[in-house]
Amino acid sequence: MEKVINIIKQDEQDDQYISFWLSKTASERLQEVTRLRLHYFTWLNQSFPQHIEKVVTHRTL
Repeated sequence: MEKVINIIKQDEQDDQYISFWLSKTASERLQEVTRLRLHYFTWLNQSFPQHIEKVVTHRTL
């Protein structure tokens, strides 16, 4: 098997990330944030907190 290396500029990668996440629906993005929070808190404290304060900030992109 041949190794493949692609070299891209950081700005291009950032643009790809932004395009990827903007192509997802708001509910898909929130679902991913929830999944990441669950994994982070479980890793940090070995358990997920019972209550998490819900804070929503609306910004225009």
